[in-house]
Amino acid sequence: MSLVWTLIATFLYIEVAIVLLFVLPIASPSRWQRFFKSRFLEMINRQAQIYFYLLFGVLVLFLLEAIREMRKYSQADANAEAHPNVGMQHSMRLFRAQRNFYITGFSIFLILVIRRLVMLISTQATLLAQSEASMRQAQSASTAARTLLSQQKAKETEDEKSEEAAEAQKLIGELKNKLKELNTELERERKDKEAMKSQSESLNKEYDRLTEEYSKLERKLTIGDSRKDD
Repeated sequence: MSLVWTLIATFLYIEVAIVLLFVLPIASPSRWQRFFKSRFLEMINRQAQIYFYLLFGVLVLFLLEAIREMRKYSQADANAEAHPNVGMQHSMRLFRAQRNFYITGFSIFLILVIRRLVMLISTQATLLAQSEASMRQAQSASTAARTLLSQQKAKETEDEKSEEAAEAQKLIGELKNKLKELNTELERERKDKEAMKSQSESLNKEYDRLTEEYSKLERKLTIGDSRKDD
């Protein structure tokens, strides 16, 4: 195998290893995305399209060369039939052309697969990041909604408490007014009772005085009657 085809075969092996790295669950899409966004790959990415199309064109040229050699050595040769050594060399060159065709074909196929895998992994990592951001936003919105709801409930509770407090204050005011009225009525009753008590005492004194005067008059009458009898 010449040096060029050795390089192409090595490139094919590297492509197979890269595809296995992308396919196997070795790293998450986010890690691959961070790797793709590294400084080294960012420097390469600036001219990645040029490198890709250049490499793709070179591989296509070698593929066409392999196809040309396959067609060249696929044709029957009269000398090959007459001379066994020439026939063996002819078959060996045909085998090499076919080998080079498969190597180049698979290299072209895998380079397209790798490019597609990189795009899909980058897209998946972006979607995962967006999904995580959306989840965080949804959680923040849910937390804010719960906070607002709790604040609203607290406000409603405070309003209910303030209404209850106002009703309680109103009831307390009514009770105070009623208590004041009762105290006033009680004070009036007390004064009436004291007046009746003082009046009763006056009546008792007057009764005692009248009783005493009656006793005096009765004594006087008794004394007067006794004098008349004498």
